[in-house]
Amino acid sequence: MRRRTFLASVAAASLTGIQTASAATDRILRLPAPTGPWPVGTTTRALTDRARSDPWNGSPTREIALTVFYPATGVRGCQRAPQLAPAAAEVFKQLDAGLLHPELPTSGVDWAATLTHSYVDAPALPGRRPTLLYSPAGADPRTIGTSLAEDLASHGYVVMTMDHPGEASEVVFPDGRLRTIEISPDVQTDPVQSRLMMDTRFADMRFVLDQLDEPVGVYGHSAGGATAAVSLAHPNVRAAINLEGYLDTLDGELYDIAKKPLLLAGTDGFRDARFDRSWSAVMAQGGPVRRVQLTDANHWIWTDYAALAPQLQSAGLMTAAQRAKLIGSSSCGVPEVRRLVRGFFGPTFRR
Repeated sequence: MRRRTFLASVAAASLTGIQTASAATDRILRLPAPTGPWPVGTTTRALTDRARSDPWNGSPTREIALTVFYPATGVRGCQRAPQLAPAAAEVFKQLDAGLLHPELPTSGVDWAATLTHSYVDAPALPGRRPTLLYSPAGADPRTIGTSLAEDLASHGYVVMTMDHPGEASEVVFPDGRLRTIEISPDVQTDPVQSRLMMDTRFADMRFVLDQLDEPVGVYGHSAGGATAAVSLAHPNVRAAINLEGYLDTLDGELYDIAKKPLLLAGTDGFRDARFDRSWSAVMAQGGPVRRVQLTDANHWIWTDYAALAPQLQSAGLMTAAQRAKLIGSSSCGVPEVRRLVRGFFGPTFRR
């Protein structure tokens, strides 16, 4: 079955309740607790860019979904938010686990049961807080960047994680609407489609940044890392972290990166000639650019999979080889990534 047809059937089943309930024996995975002094609140938002059409579904406007994490004064009486909404979890277990990330098990996990450490609509801590924006990897939903966002919020940041609808595997909007991936798989090999995807991402990020009236930091993973780096051109952006994203197009054209603080963070398991070529070219242009590399690590260590994969391996639902292909063999990926990101943004926003 072609991916587009498969996605359409998954989305329809999710919305009409055709999918069967998870077995009682399915594993419940847990996200690591935040390390900061503040409890974390969360809410969701949708923004509509009426000046731009949607390239993936033909809509005359472009709608962006965001989740906001923030330090809260308390969480009494508030409910913990799930990592994945039920409709999103139904798609996730057949698309993300079935096709996009073949290392993940297609059964044995209750993906809807994982809770975040954030509380819905908890009262926000008074005062202005440094703001960070997160852009996920190509095809990944914003929900896979939850753990790092929560940790940052617990240390006093307001963190907005954003989806790029039509490209993300599944997007749930605040009103409950579910939108599944519509982009063609040839985006990974077709320079024209790839450029359209990245240009759409860049425009999504500019639109969200335009809504803010304060300095922000931006970080992102893979295609989201490139999005973060390119966002340095926006006047509101002080600094950015590129978590293992290529900084050039498929046909080798280097992205225009402004000379502001930029961290290029990679792994020894996903390094290749294209990274070295594009990252070295950006560093050669001068400016406050730094490059670091995590050892015994692989591409998705920058996401929630860093916490989930070891649990899957312990449960016999993932082999050591599959774990290594997804996140590497490091046992300290979560704290390493958290310290790295906090350590970079801390001096930028220190008052």
